[in-house]
Amino acid sequence: MWAAFVYGLPTDRIAVLSWVLGGFVCGAMGRPRRDWFFMVRDFSLFVAMWFAYDYSRGMADQLGFPVNRTLPRDIDRLLFFGADPNVWMQRHFYEAGSVRWYDVAGSLVYFTHFCVPMGLAIALWARNRDRWMQYIRRLATVLFLGVATFVVFPAAPPWMVAKDGGMDAIARPTVRGWTHLGLDTVSRVIERGREVVNPVAAVPSLHVAFSLIVVLFFAKQMPKWLRPIIVLFPASMMLTLVYFGEHFVFDGILGVAYVLIAFRFWSRYETRKGISV
Repeated sequence: MWAAFVYGLPTDRIAVLSWVLGGFVCGAMGRPRRDWFFMVRDFSLFVAMWFAYDYSRGMADQLGFPVNRTLPRDIDRLLFFGADPNVWMQRHFYEAGSVRWYDVAGSLVYFTHFCVPMGLAIALWARNRDRWMQYIRRLATVLFLGVATFVVFPAAPPWMVAKDGGMDAIARPTVRGWTHLGLDTVSRVIERGREVVNPVAAVPSLHVAFSLIVVLFFAKQMPKWLRPIIVLFPASMMLTLVYFGEHFVFDGILGVAYVLIAFRFWSRYETRKGISV
């Protein structure tokens, strides 16, 4: 908690994985030595998965494939009858001189991408390793599909397209909600993260994909009345990303498609193997 207040919640991979390791160690406390072996093995696989993802994502614009600056934008225009959703949302809701409540809410929703999927992975491992494996299978599959797309189809996000003159100017107000709350440490961490990530690894949106994984994976364990409400999580993530100029609507739709593919594939596999979901 002290580190969170002083340095902000972690977004870079080393810091996040350090927190995950702490969670795994806490989950293994008081367990037999055999469980500690599983903990080390599972965490090593977890680390390998994320670093393979980071390395591959970083290579997405270095293998000779041209960066696409028009197709996602053109698909959005087709879906919205010639309008750019990013531009439309900022014209109607963005105010350069003031921070609205939805700016703050959007910053909070955006940040869940860095902590919720990881936090749930820790909780699942501590409670039920079999369920953790089911969760990781789906997460890793979406990561693989995402990286494959990043490599063969590097694409400029909306803010970059606008900067290059491909659409009307838009702002990138992703972190100003945190600044408004007085949590500049979080804003600085996110800004530093922007400097090292590959900006053209934009299609699909893994922010949308991860939020949907969380909802779909836990939906069956939730009361029926709550299931329609939790759909608001991925829906609000999609709206936030479009409003902030981070993603096109098409990016989010493709992220949803990849999640549905992963769940379909692994559900069939687990059914054949007699694994309960």
